[in-house]
Amino acid sequence: MKEERTKLVVQVQPGASRNKVTGFKEGVLYIRIAEPPVRGKANQELIKYLSGILGIDKSRIAIQKGTTSKRKLITISQLNQDQVMKNITSWLAQHKT
Repeated sequence: MKEERTKLVVQVQPGASRNKVTGFKEGVLYIRIAEPPVRGKANQELIKYLSGILGIDKSRIAIQKGTTSKRKLITISQLNQDQVMKNITSWLAQHKT
């Protein structure tokens, strides 16, 4: 049986005042990350933040493309696209600011 993997395009703004999802537009999730883009700190924080949003372990999230770019292709294992979208939508509804 093939393991489920979902791909998610994320646009990251590192060095923000705090971590925050700013929206979801045309298939791209926009996120501000407080860590600076130095030595992978922003990428590590992005994975940690996404794992909290999705309610999964950090080891199930990987940056497939764009480790040095603001736009990244994220791979999420063991969740299908519907589950990912449901988790993001639910999290956004609970954390409106």
